[in-house]
Amino acid sequence: MPAISAHQYNDAQSVLDTIGRQLTIADDQLVEITKAFVEEFQLGLNNYGKDMAMIPTFVPGVPDGTEKGTFLALDLGGTNLRVCEVVLKGDKTFSLSQKKFKVSETLKQGEASALFDYIADSVDLFLTSHSTIDYNNGKGTGDAVYLGFTFSFPVEQTALAKGKILTWTKGYAAKNAVGNDVVQLLQDAFDRKHMHVKCIALVNDTVGTLLTRAYIAGGALIGAIFGTGTNGAYVEEISNLKKLAGTDAAKGEHMIINCEWGAFNNSRSHLPITPYDNTVDRLSINPKYQTFEKFISGMYLGEIVRLVAVSLVDAVPHPILFRGKSTAALNKHYGLDTSFMSQVEEAWIGKDHSEGAYELPPLGSEWDESKLNAKVVPKLQRIKEIVASTLEYKLEDVSYRDAAILRWLSELVANRSAVLSGVAVAAVLVQTRRGRLPEDTTTPLKGQNDTLGVGVDGSLVEHYPNYQKKMRHSVRVIVGEQVEKRVDIGLAKDGSGVGAALCALQALKQL
Repeated sequence: MPAISAHQYNDAQSVLDTIGRQLTIADDQLVEITKAFVEEFQLGLNNYGKDMAMIPTFVPGVPDGTEKGTFLALDLGGTNLRVCEVVLKGDKTFSLSQKKFKVSETLKQGEASALFDYIADSVDLFLTSHSTIDYNNGKGTGDAVYLGFTFSFPVEQTALAKGKILTWTKGYAAKNAVGNDVVQLLQDAFDRKHMHVKCIALVNDTVGTLLTRAYIAGGALIGAIFGTGTNGAYVEEISNLKKLAGTDAAKGEHMIINCEWGAFNNSRSHLPITPYDNTVDRLSINPKYQTFEKFISGMYLGEIVRLVAVSLVDAVPHPILFRGKSTAALNKHYGLDTSFMSQVEEAWIGKDHSEGAYELPPLGSEWDESKLNAKVVPKLQRIKEIVASTLEYKLEDVSYRDAAILRWLSELVANRSAVLSGVAVAAVLVQTRRGRLPEDTTTPLKGQNDTLGVGVDGSLVEHYPNYQKKMRHSVRVIVGEQVEKRVDIGLAKDGSGVGAALCALQALKQL
């Protein structure tokens, strides 16, 4: 797989300093990126067809935790299909039972009707083997079962239970689906099998995260995914949604917006792009698209670290990493997973936080390992073992300095991801007038004593060391400490299941 150009240098430290500068975003840059983020928000709110799609969800608000009911929830978005039964207890708690069904490559690539027939069969099997109570919730006729559908692919939603598939992602390419209403495709499958199941709500997983956090916390403003991919949703004032002006949907006060913010700055005008980012993009399946996602999501972070590492192996006149030795694992496209970075950072943080426990010689110089601080050696030894195991090196081929450079690269790339994730959150605060940019002293703020709830999900925000702390740094830089202190970031696990149930509850109120 083609790599980026190697470094030619007179001083190895100057190479590492350059990489450090390339992958570090200054505070004033964070503010400028936030301004561009808000501008793209407004473009998408005013017009269809923009990179930042700002998709209306037709969900008029968020729950407060008092809602009750039992619903089916369907979640399609990857290798597995999940069918869930969600019981909302009305006290900010819920119970959930579920069954997973594997979606074969044949179904992903075949006719859409076959895929949706399989989904209907899976729901039927769940109802036969797992259903416990009556789903009518006191409404409807006959034995209708109400269902909320989390469909984690791009759709143009035109009603709470109507959305046209724009494109497939995540390895799906089912024929005769794009351009059609996904809810109708599902309902047709239920009807073909004479099932008394009614899909009454369509929800994106990010919207589900927002709804779930609102339910368990008694309210929330933002839902966000920071994992393999990234996206966000928030509660917007209908008056700001100009592209719905004149429609029935424009008569309410609020609506949840699915931002699709992974596509922020596809023009590549504001994000500080490095040669490594260009390589990731050029070799991706969607060059020039999802630019923001490629900077911050777990799918890409390990690959960025790998590309930098390869460039240091190939450096001239002398290699800076691994004494110029390479392995098949290091050379493999996407051969380094973001979980590697997390393991390395955890090993470096360790249990010893005393003075000297993080003391290292300059990374650009050759090391006399016998002179290293004794408190650092166990940490570097553990990182050596992780590097050797993951990248298929012999342990003796990985020096303590190699381990330290990989740890430093992991921190740089993860920190950049986290502070940019904070930019996305801060941009919503600015857009909703809960916060304002440093230079703005006149815009009146709303709810100055309110808790600003942010529901999050995803492997990075849940598991990566200090990720939330770094996110908060950029939020604080952009909107100030007083606003940042009121930001309540909380996990919203199973948003794709519980959120679909909550969305179905909203739909049921409108029947």
